[in-house]
Amino acid sequence: MSEVTILAFALVAFIGIATPGPTVLLALTNGSRYGVKRATAGMIGAMLSDFVLIGAVALGLGALLAASEFWFSVIKWLGAAYLAYLGVMLLRSRGTLELPSQASQAMDAGATRSIFAKSLLVAVTNPKGYLFFSAFLPQLIDPALPQAPQYAMLAIVFASIDFVVMFGYALLGSQAVRFMRRSGAIWLDRICGGALLALAGSLALYRRAAN
Repeated sequence: MSEVTILAFALVAFIGIATPGPTVLLALTNGSRYGVKRATAGMIGAMLSDFVLIGAVALGLGALLAASEFWFSVIKWLGAAYLAYLGVMLLRSRGTLELPSQASQAMDAGATRSIFAKSLLVAVTNPKGYLFFSAFLPQLIDPALPQAPQYAMLAIVFASIDFVVMFGYALLGSQAVRFMRRSGAIWLDRICGGALLALAGSLALYRRAAN
């Protein structure tokens, strides 16, 4: 795989990841609540989901979702329901004025696993990711060369950019909460919750392209 191909993919990946979506909104919220260190668990979950999605596309799952209305709908409604659940939880939040370092010290291993699982599940239950990768990645793959190493390289590049972007959002959230009053903390949760609900609605209305 040529350097030009990798750089072109990295540019497209950065634009797509930096555009606010569910995982970066979670990174922003986690950073404001728990600090960058604890928010890293969510970043790792999202990075793992990148490998899951690209691996699934390499194995043909993306093509299956593109061809099967049933399985596409199953994943779509699971993803929409989970996003809506997270959005409602944030809308019901009372906010916090704890500094991220204080909140981080109070967390236990179960809370860290929860942060990890939320980011992982949000990504792997979004059929848009499978369809995007299944439409885009094969164009970058050289069929004359072994495909597994090429997909692995693209997954590493995408996951690395994903981590950097989410780290930036988490850092932004951790710094913003230091300057907020309680009402500001509540509104940050509500804005992120409303955005997640909007994304859930857009996913529920999303339609598989006709063959």
